[in-house]
Order: sequence, then structure tokens, then C-alpha cells
Amino acid sequence: MDKKFYRRVLKNGMTIIFEKRSLPVVSAGIAVRYGGINESLSERGIAHFIEHMLYKGTKKRTSKQISQQIEKNGGIMNGFTEEQITAFWCKMPSDKLNVALDVLTDMVKNPLLDAKEMEKERKIIFEEMKIYHDSPSHYVFDKIQGFLYEKPLGAPLIGTHESMNSIDRKKMLKKFKEVYKPGNMILCIVGDADFQDLVKFIEKNFRKEKTGVKKQKIIHKNESRIEKRKGIDQANLILAFHSPLSTDKKVYAAKALIGLIAYGMSSRLFREVRDKRNLAYSIFGDVNANKYFSYSYIYAGAMKENIEKIKKIILGEFKKVSRKLSKKELEDTKKQLIGNYRISMENSEGQMNQLLLSEIDGKVSEFYEFEKNIMAVKLKDVKKLAQIRKYSFFALVPE
Repeated sequence: MDKKFYRRVLKNGMTIIFEKRSLPVVSAGIAVRYGGINESLSERGIAHFIEHMLYKGTKKRTSKQISQQIEKNGGIMNGFTEEQITAFWCKMPSDKLNVALDVLTDMVKNPLLDAKEMEKERKIIFEEMKIYHDSPSHYVFDKIQGFLYEKPLGAPLIGTHESMNSIDRKKMLKKFKEVYKPGNMILCIVGDADFQDLVKFIEKNFRKEKTGVKKQKIIHKNESRIEKRKGIDQANLILAFHSPLSTDKKVYAAKALIGLIAYGMSSRLFREVRDKRNLAYSIFGDVNANKYFSYSYIYAGAMKENIEKIKKIILGEFKKVSRKLSKKELEDTKKQLIGNYRISMENSEGQMNQLLLSEIDGKVSEFYEFEKNIMAVKLKDVKKLAQIRKYSFFALVPE
């Protein structure tokens, strides 16, 4: 592991992860080990709702002051909610890191969770739902998880109108107090900072509290459907299947498989579907893996009449790999993945988010061993994973 990486769990239970860089920019994030994976169906969307509300004011700062103190010091700020994490982050000039830490700490410790602001933000989230629904590419990505897993995991991460309308201030405050405790939190810093100063700051501002977050049961399934919609011109499709968890070394074989099948213009599917047959403008894939669930997917945007052809080609390419894959093609894919990994590390914000997600999976140190683990992928494992026996399929097509 790079000696410029540091990790420590403090006595108050909070985890600090830090990657030292000598650039005048720093990315800082505070995250909680809580997301959609922890929500029951009746409260689906509460993690995302709380994320929104933490920007709406604290006991010390208004919503305007939160954004101003970051932006007027040259920074940017945002947050995100995933199935396994909720995070709040800033990217700042390095000499303003103290401002970022002060604002982020205030947000996760002292939010007002004002009832009137809740009602306003609930409407904003309903508008966000409409954006996802009205964007065909977003919509198919939301739907495919529901075809791979039973609810609640199969329900939209943003929640439903029913679940969102059931969340009042009492329920939100109770959940916040359960979840937002140091033992459930991670501070991640990537940039020019001092590790001991970070430790002192966290020890001073957070006291130890008992914490415990439950995970919902995950039930796999496979389902396929084609949905028609008026007012769209292009069909959007996703084919997905269950993959090894991030805690399984074979997840690297899954990454290699999707890499050679669907990463970039040199991938098998891009060459076959777009270059050779002109069936789609966009076709790509990836692996969505964490320690709780994992699936690989292929996405394509195409004309309605080409849907079945593309689906057949996708399955056909996986079948070809399962039967015959050269060592050279696999080695070329490994080099590509390693190159992509190195490029992704350039951006401190992206690196911070990747480190947070790796820490949530309990393998942050392994993040820096990506190259070694990819190089260790065996031909037989990739070919075996390519033997797709069950899959889910969803397409949104013009009516």
C-alpha cells in the first residue's frame, strides 16, 4: 500500500481515511454507513431525503450560509446517496480545508430538519422523480434493479410517492439520531493536509455514541419486460445478471469480462453492434458491485426494431467468450482496466468517493491493490462467468 495513505479508527468510533497529495486542492467528505440497503419498503427514500435536508440549515447556519461559506472560499459542494452510503463532500483550495471541515461537521451534527423546509424539499424530490422518469436512459437503470431483486432493494432508491409521503419530521429525526453517530461515520480526505490535524479535529468535535444499523434482507430474482411509451423516439435497453460480490476476488474476473465485452470503442459489443452492424449509437456496460449485492449490465440505445437483434448479439458475445477467449485478449483488457484505474485516480473528488465506497465494503486497503488483483485474473474464471444462465432484461421502447 502507498505510504501516503492513512487509515485510523478513533476511540469515538469514527473512521478517518486520508490520501496525501501535494497539490493546492483538497477533497473532503463525511459519510455514514447508511443507504437504501438499510431501508424498509415503507421508508424507502429516507436516506436520500435526509441527505437533502442536511443542506437546508443547521443551528448555526442557514442554507444560504452553508453554500456561501464553501463557494465564496472557492469551493464546490454536493452529496450523494447510494444503496450502502450517504455522503456529503466539498472540494476546496487546500488552505481552506478548515472551512470545509467546519461546515460539513455542522451539517452532520446539527441539522434543523425543519418541518416547513421538509415539505418544500419533499416537492423538490417529487420533481426529481419526474426527471428520472422522463429520461429514458435514467429510467431503465432505475427499473433494472427491480428486475434483479425483490423489494425493498428492488424499489427506487429515491423512494416512491407512498413512502415519501409517509416520512414526517418525527420519523426523520428518529432515523437521523439512530444513524448519524461517529461509530457509523467516515471522514475521507484526499489532498494537501496533515493527518494528525485531522485526527485532532475529529476527536475534538465528535464524542463516542452507541450505534447500530440494520440491513434489509436481499432476495435475488430474474425478470424481463418491454415497456412502451409515447413521445420517445429511441429504445433504451439493459441486460443484467448477478455477479460476484466485491468481497469475492472473482469480482475482478467480472470486471475483466465486462471490460472486454463492453468498455470503450474497442470492445466486442461496440465493434459488433455499432461499427459492424450499425444497430445502436450507444452501447456500454459495467459492474455494480458492493459487499451486499452485485450485478453486471449491458446498456444500449437503439431503434425499436433492433431491440431483439441487439439482445441476441449481447448474449451471443458472452457465449463466445465462455467457449473461446485468447490469453492475449484478456491481457489487453487487463492493461486497459489498469490504465482506466490510473486515470480515475487523477481527480481528487473521484478518488475520495472511491475510497469511501471501498471503506464501506471493508476493503479500502485493497483499493490500492487493484492492479495486482486484475493481473491475477485467470482465463478460466472469466470464461466461467461468461456462461450466463439467468439474466434480467428491460427495454423502454416507443409506442
